[in-house]
Amino acid sequence: MRSLFACAAVSLPVLANAGAAVSSKATAPMAPVDAIDWKDNTISPVINPMYMEDPVIRSEIRPIFAYHNISNDFVTQGGNAQLYALQLRWAITDRLAFIATQDGYFNIDTGLGVQWDGWMDIAAGFKYAVIDSQEHQFILTPGFTFSIPLGSEEVFQGKGDGEFDFFVSAMKGFGNAHLMGNVGLRTPISGAQSTSLHYSLMADYWVSPWFIPFVAANGWTVLSEGSSIPLDSEGYDVINFGSSRAGGVTQMTVGGGFRSRILSNVFFGAGYEIAVISPEGLTDDRFTFDLSIRF
Repeated sequence: MRSLFACAAVSLPVLANAGAAVSSKATAPMAPVDAIDWKDNTISPVINPMYMEDPVIRSEIRPIFAYHNISNDFVTQGGNAQLYALQLRWAITDRLAFIATQDGYFNIDTGLGVQWDGWMDIAAGFKYAVIDSQEHQFILTPGFTFSIPLGSEEVFQGKGDGEFDFFVSAMKGFGNAHLMGNVGLRTPISGAQSTSLHYSLMADYWVSPWFIPFVAANGWTVLSEGSSIPLDSEGYDVINFGSSRAGGVTQMTVGGGFRSRILSNVFFGAGYEIAVISPEGLTDDRFTFDLSIRF
């Protein structure tokens, strides 16, 4: 009997404490659920993909097709050009990424009945998010790429000793709306190519996963002309002619399009842009299509 009372004496406090613990767990507030990262609903640029670099650090593969209509005012007397490219971005950390922004195959059909085709130069580098604020929905990412002159001279590649592009990209979120800006300096190693400033602005709105429209504007200003070809303008983004009469010339395009989230990690993109400032410019208008495959 004494043993029974002893066991009861020990058990009651234990059960009481256990009950209190259960009661405490039942009444304790649930841990807050982490909010979805605002950057998950941002999109990669479709227009000007070589130089309008996304400030968001993520891993993706991006196959690209672009179709250019060449202005009749250009020395080729019109025609068209097609670009087939593949970009790669790899997030080494949540702030640092390796980026391969230019490669692929380029084909030019001129209005003179002449056709040129060949491989593009290869450009790669890194970017680092120095500011990444979830609270303020803001990210600021400087970076650089270096273009290795391995392409075909037939499509105006393989010139000089290579070219650096030093850039800064930023994005601000406003709920479902996002504003992205990018500015950069293209600096060739030799004087064969032109030195130019490029700048871009894009606004998008997440209507639904299936429809994310955007508008964009892109500009290029030649700061110092090259010494290769006596042209009055440069080649926008894909080609650096090294035009010897293009110093101080500004070229600009505006356009729009949309992205659509066709799978959880796959975004289809379509964009159209038209030249609004183009003295003897290469591009009249251009269609760009791509897939942003995140991994």
